[in-house]
Amino acid sequence: MRLVLASASPARLGVLRAAGIDPVVEVSDVDEDALLAAHPDADPAAKVTLLAAAKAAAVADRIAGDHPDAVVVGCDSMLLVDGELVGKPYDADTARRRWKAMAGRTGELLTGHAVLRLTGGEMVQRAEEHAGTGVRFAEPTGAELDAYLATGEPLHVAGAFTLDGFGGWFVEGIDGDPSNVIGISLPLVRRLLASIGVGVVEFWTEETS
Repeated sequence: MRLVLASASPARLGVLRAAGIDPVVEVSDVDEDALLAAHPDADPAAKVTLLAAAKAAAVADRIAGDHPDAVVVGCDSMLLVDGELVGKPYDADTARRRWKAMAGRTGELLTGHAVLRLTGGEMVQRAEEHAGTGVRFAEPTGAELDAYLATGEPLHVAGAFTLDGFGGWFVEGIDGDPSNVIGISLPLVRRLLASIGVGVVEFWTEETS
């Protein structure tokens, strides 16, 4: 049985590898904007979980032939600040506005998780849940913010910040699971795997185990 990560995120891949798992990586082609538009009344936790489940399902359909016995893990992260759920800014102006709004404040990083178990190429079990971690932001100076935006890092990550990169300089603290802020909650994935009858240690590499 292989673990398949339905994500292009190098941060999620890095978390799993550091924790002893070297997954197969398959990137989903889910239209996130269309999916969210179809569920306008869903609460923030439901939205990130819907996205995670859609990504996992899309990848499971694609890889069932090559990996008929596998567990597919899908994730999606967004930052909740003052009731507004925001994802990746994609451009520097948007990232700058978000940082000015959240500097010196606290937000909640929400990550939806979905695990799908394939047996003989068929989906036989699934489990979904979200994790939330409080993030206390510093107040970067204008020069610091300019330098951070110039790295390009905040443009392609949920909430326009990272914990494990340049953005870590501007996070005063967190309340909850740090791996969730990076994009995949190890404790939650372990629990979800257990709920579908799979032990996380089954995926550990020989070097780790």
